[in-house]
Amino acid sequence: MAFTPDLLRGRAALVTGGGTGICRGIALAFAAHGCAVAIVSRTLEHLEPTAAELRALGVRAAAVAADVRDGPAVERAVGEAVSQLGRLDIVVNGAAGNFICLADQLSPNGFGTVVDIDLKGTFNVSRAALPHLKAGGGSILNISATLQYLGTIGQAHASAAKAGVDALTRSLAAEWGPYGIRVNGIAPGPIEGTEGVRRLTTPASRASAAAACPLGRMGTIDDVAQAALFLSSEAASFITGVTLAVDGGLWFRSDRLFRNE
Repeated sequence: MAFTPDLLRGRAALVTGGGTGICRGIALAFAAHGCAVAIVSRTLEHLEPTAAELRALGVRAAAVAADVRDGPAVERAVGEAVSQLGRLDIVVNGAAGNFICLADQLSPNGFGTVVDIDLKGTFNVSRAALPHLKAGGGSILNISATLQYLGTIGQAHASAAKAGVDALTRSLAAEWGPYGIRVNGIAPGPIEGTEGVRRLTTPASRASAAAACPLGRMGTIDDVAQAALFLSSEAASFITGVTLAVDGGLWFRSDRLFRNE
């Protein structure tokens, strides 16, 4: 472990999308460091196996079903999570949707669905959690992406949504800082072993990404989880409004069009 096992002891977190992928990794890392965790997804079947893993780590855990696009459902889910855990200190907004589609073939409904899940969902959960976080201060961590930093073909919808998430991170950090609430983000690059990378990339494109990365590999779920632990801990007590790219420097490679193959 990079951090002491009691880093988050006595705290409670709510993680949307926590049943699978990156957010499952974050939830497990939080639990391994003493944090009680509630995980949220649209259906309980995606949550119960991870909830069992969390409890096996010796912490209180809850699985709560809710669609982050549904404001009233989110309010109920946050209330249920707080009821089961007894408090709320950390919120991780990780629920997301994505697919590859060129903009001229993208329907308004397809565009809107991704914006609703990624951007509106992040706002809905953050807003519902606010009264509970106000009680003792806390941390919100929004999972973003690096797609929007450049023009990513086939990702107009996801890029727009994540750019909105980054802007929301800064606005909420400014507005809610006086309540003792920090709001930050993590922008992962391609993360091996995730459903998103499996669906949106090919073996060749993954190999290309690893070769282009300044640190020489693709990211791992643990890389993101370690960043989440840091930003959610007292070690980052004076950091807010920041979206941290966790991609090994891949997104800013100026020579990506000029490498000799």
